[in-house]
Amino acid sequence: MENEQILKNALNGDINAFQKLFTEFQSQLKSYLYRLLTDRNDAEDLTHDTFVKAFDKITTFQGNSSLKTWVFTIATNLAYDHLKRYKRWSPDAQDQAKALALGTKEVYDYINLVSFASGEGAYEMTEHIDFCFTCISKTLPIENQVALILKDIYDFSVKEIEYILDKSEGVVKHLLIDARKTMTQIFDHRCALVNKNGICNQCSELNGVHNPKQNQQEALMKLELVKASKKFNREELYDLRTTLVKSINPLRTKGADLQDVIMKCTRKAIGEIQHLN
Repeated sequence: MENEQILKNALNGDINAFQKLFTEFQSQLKSYLYRLLTDRNDAEDLTHDTFVKAFDKITTFQGNSSLKTWVFTIATNLAYDHLKRYKRWSPDAQDQAKALALGTKEVYDYINLVSFASGEGAYEMTEHIDFCFTCISKTLPIENQVALILKDIYDFSVKEIEYILDKSEGVVKHLLIDARKTMTQIFDHRCALVNKNGICNQCSELNGVHNPKQNQQEALMKLELVKASKKFNREELYDLRTTLVKSINPLRTKGADLQDVIMKCTRKAIGEIQHLN
């Protein structure tokens, strides 16, 4: 009843009431935008822009969805406009980032500076798996990526995603099936954590560089993903991965600064940005 009154006040132009409702999902919205945009400043800016646009259009809210879903629709449309200038990532984007870091002293030194000097520069393998999930999701068409992240990471229903994407139930389900299939195939081919023939062992390599005091094998064995890789099929491994990812807010972790600079390194390597800072 209290929220109903607050919503009523917001619909009548009470910005404090709207702010109170917006705050309930603001952190989730910002992390969602970060997964789409891969830039903390852009995620912050679009979160602010979403608030301003949503409040400006609050009188058009008809209650056909929850306020949260309605706001996420506005944020998604803003993200679409922002991402039009960029191309989809290739599955080897992280390989390009590794080559850049190892081959460019300034980049390598900057990553190490953040790792050892920042209060949020700790290396955690689970956080890097979250980072990797974001990178691989960037290989998808934007609608597939949005549907996948909303459903598998933020637990939006198919009906809510229909509203956000303005698509039919059949289209949304197809987007999800196609996105999961692509993600699963890429992980199966690349990830050495779940496939001994996988070509990417970045988690373990970075653990050795940025967390040298922790035994690498001990770190690997702590991950349910690795423990389960010998007995589960790749679809079940994908589910385990999403369970891990949804428990992490990439903007609020022990290693948020380190993961962000590695993300910037990836974006620089593929030509999205020119400078790391």
